[in-house]
Amino acid sequence: MILDTSVLVSVERGRSKLDALINDDDDVSIAAITAAELWVGVALADPRRRPKRATFVEQVLATIPVDDYDLEVARAHADLLVESRQAGRARGAHDLLIAATAVARTRELVTLDRAGFEGLAGVHVRP
Repeated sequence: MILDTSVLVSVERGRSKLDALINDDDDVSIAAITAAELWVGVALADPRRRPKRATFVEQVLATIPVDDYDLEVARAHADLLVESRQAGRARGAHDLLIAATAVARTRELVTLDRAGFEGLAGVHVRP
């Protein structure tokens, strides 16, 4: 399964527990863009919160594998971009990258932002 950034932000802020969202036997990863989004959150954090947030991101990246943006993901990304444009439904650029990673890796997506991913071909959002 692929964890969306929304899940990790919620965990970092103490609003969600990762154990409640994933099972012990789940094969968990994140998309490369999620790592970037997490580091942006560190850079933009209030100076008081920045060290704690940086530690959290470092722990996430040390324990959860990051799926690269490779040609397989690029192909899935192109398909999702075309689908979204033809449907006339704007999607977040980063959401499409996360969705493409899930499609290319045949992984279920765990998100707290279901609306950002619903209806995308091949994207299976964990209920």
